[in-house]
Amino acid sequence: MEMSGQQLIPATRDEVWAALNDPDVLKVCIPGCQELTKSSATEMSAVAVMKVGPVKARFQGAVTLSDLDPPNGYKITGEGQGGVAGFAKGVAVVKLSAVQGGTVLDYTVDAQIGGKLSQLGGRLIDVTAKQMAGHFFRRFAEEIQARQNPQEAAPVEAAPAAPVHYEPAAAPREVPVRAVSRPAAQPAMAVGSGASLPVIAVVVFVSVLAALWIVYGGLLPSLAPAVEAPSRISPDLASIVQLVMAVAIGYLFGRISK
Repeated sequence: MEMSGQQLIPATRDEVWAALNDPDVLKVCIPGCQELTKSSATEMSAVAVMKVGPVKARFQGAVTLSDLDPPNGYKITGEGQGGVAGFAKGVAVVKLSAVQGGTVLDYTVDAQIGGKLSQLGGRLIDVTAKQMAGHFFRRFAEEIQARQNPQEAAPVEAAPAAPVHYEPAAAPREVPVRAVSRPAAQPAMAVGSGASLPVIAVVVFVSVLAALWIVYGGLLPSLAPAVEAPSRISPDLASIVQLVMAVAIGYLFGRISK
């Protein structure tokens, strides 16, 4: 497997070179790295947990630096064993170039894998390798910037507490104004509705009494013999009176419901 690329690091070439040789920085940036020990100026040992597709294993390996040309670059040779998952070994050449705004890091990787890892397919391995490289360089740039300006962490954390805004307090001041205006209108409507109901009730009651008197000749028609107290109006007029009574009663119940 071969892979190459470049990354712009917003730092000087000397700072990038120092970070590439710092085991503490590399341990933080390498995905899944659990241990990274520098035994000499050119030798390191590492333990990392890697996952490629369904295969996940703990790799133990050794890294050797050669062709050192500070601060221009070097060659990295490494090999790791992952047990039944397989093995990985390869060579990477790193070159640093100073540009405006930072340092460009060019890398070329030539790696070989075996065991279960080699059975996963080249496409999956390439995608995983690119993702791991992107993760490494992103964390690498962040770690360099954090080490350049360690004092900036305090102001950033204190910044949210410094500005104190009282705009939220202005919103509750408008609430009492709205609350006062609404109750003022509602009682007027309630009084109007309540005052009309007794009037309607009286009208309906009087209408019922008048209809009973006109149709049946008295307030208690059940006590008057049907023969001696015939209806004083025609059946058509009686139907109209009853219809008016029904409309008045319906209107009364409708107003009560509202």
